[in-house]
Amino acid sequence: MATTTDSPRQRAGEHVCVAYDEPAAFDSAAREFLAAGIAAGEQLWYIAPTPAPRGWDFAPELVRLGDHYPEGAVIDPAAGVAAYAAATERAIAAGYRGLRIAAEATNLVRTPHQLAAFTRYEHLVDRYMRDAPFSALCGYNRGELGGAAVAELACLHPISDAPFRLFAVPGDVDAGLAGELDWSCRDLFDQALDRADLRPEGKELIIDARQLTFIDHNSLADLDAYARRRGVTAVLRTRRSVPARLTALLRLTALRVEHVR
Repeated sequence: MATTTDSPRQRAGEHVCVAYDEPAAFDSAAREFLAAGIAAGEQLWYIAPTPAPRGWDFAPELVRLGDHYPEGAVIDPAAGVAAYAAATERAIAAGYRGLRIAAEATNLVRTPHQLAAFTRYEHLVDRYMRDAPFSALCGYNRGELGGAAVAELACLHPISDAPFRLFAVPGDVDAGLAGELDWSCRDLFDQALDRADLRPEGKELIIDARQLTFIDHNSLADLDAYARRRGVTAVLRTRRSVPARLTALLRLTALRVEHVR
């Protein structure tokens, strides 16, 4: 199990994706993630088709996967976020400082329709987490789902082993980008943008790309095309100078690159 933690997001909740090949890897990650919530005074949920593993030195609340998610059906993304918002409010009312969950979600994304809806849900719940005391670790069995399906999910978490991550950030920024964008993940980037369905309040789509270490000309062109389809200007805020030069050379009219520290 590998995760990347260099995202610039500083906010109330954490959102982690664990892609694993052996169940023990998820159990270990879930234990570490939930244990961090004990000192923080958070309510802890372990959500999975099977009970929590034995031998833990603390006892999270066990929640059956089907009791919180529409197991075997296609999730309604907005309803899924609303359910966790309500659960977080109940945790606060009960005296906790927030809600922290570890969810083994492989059974929720086995069909193409389930996967498409759940990736949309992952971004919506990520937006909720940027301001709410709710944290989640999402586990997906790579051996059962395949690497391509897991990559679609992982890239919409701020902390994962995906080559790039598209995620929510606080403040007046519409999204964050971290990692690397090159030819090998061009289709995945296009799909992530469409699934996230970013909707700026004004005419500018602000993207914090300070932790994006590389972006090639194809990805810049795709971002420009995405902005044009939505009638906005994409503003890419980056620490690197090359994207601005490439944008000028390509004469991209719906993308502006701002150099920031």
